[in-house]
Amino acid sequence: MVILCKALAAQALGLTFTITLAWMSPVLFHGAWRLALIQGAVAALWSTVLRQRYWWVPIHLLFLPMAIAMLTLQLSSWRYLTVVLLLALVFWGTVKGDVPLFLSSSAVADAVAAIVEQENAHAFADLGAGVGSVAVPLAQRRAVRVDAWERAPLPWLIAASRCRKLPNAWVKRASLWDCHLAGYDAVFAFLSPAVMAELGEKVGREMRPGSLFISSSFPIPGWEPESIVQIEDRRSTKLFCYRV
Repeated sequence: MVILCKALAAQALGLTFTITLAWMSPVLFHGAWRLALIQGAVAALWSTVLRQRYWWVPIHLLFLPMAIAMLTLQLSSWRYLTVVLLLALVFWGTVKGDVPLFLSSSAVADAVAAIVEQENAHAFADLGAGVGSVAVPLAQRRAVRVDAWERAPLPWLIAASRCRKLPNAWVKRASLWDCHLAGYDAVFAFLSPAVMAELGEKVGREMRPGSLFISSSFPIPGWEPESIVQIEDRRSTKLFCYRV
C-alpha cells in the first residue's frame, strides 16, 4: 500500500506541476505531448525523492505519454484490460516491493550447475526463480533437490509446468523473503541492487556455515566474494559466490 501511495503521489505532483506550468505560460507549454513528457519527467524526479526503487523511474516517465498514445489508437477497452491483467500476472510482486522479472541465460544455468556439482550440494534454492531458467535445467542435470521460489502468478505457473515431471524439483508460489535458508547447501538469486543489502542480512542470519550463496550480476554490499565467475553471455554476467 505504501508503494502504491508513493507512486500515486509522484504522478499527482508531476501533474500539479505541469498544470501550473501550462497555466502560467500557455503559449510556451502548449500541446498534449509536450505536457505529457514534462509531467513524466517531474513524476520520475519525485519518485527518486520519495525513494521508490529505480524501476519506477521509467514507469513514471512513460505512464502519461503511453496513455495518450493508447487513446489516439482508439483500441477496444477489452484490449486494455487484457494488457493490465497480463502485466499483473507477470509483475505481481513488483507492486508489493519485490523485484521485476529477470531471466537468466542458458550459460548462467550451465555455470550454476557446475558450481552445484563442485559443491556436492544436496539441496538448492532459487530465490525469485521466474520461469525456472536456472532451476529447471539444474533439476534435469543433477541429482539435487531444487526448490524454486516465485510469487508472480504467471512465471510461477510456467515454472511449475516445466517442473511437473521432475521428481527432484518443487516450485513454491511464495515470496523469497518467506524462504528459510537453513535447509540449503547452495542458494541462487538474480534480483536487484535495491534488495542485496537486505538479502545479505538474511543469508548471513539463516544459511548454515560452509554453505554457498550465488548472486547473479549484483554483489552484496560490504561482502567479499569467495570467487567471481565470469559468464560469456550477452550480458557478460558475473556470478558472485559467497561462502557463509
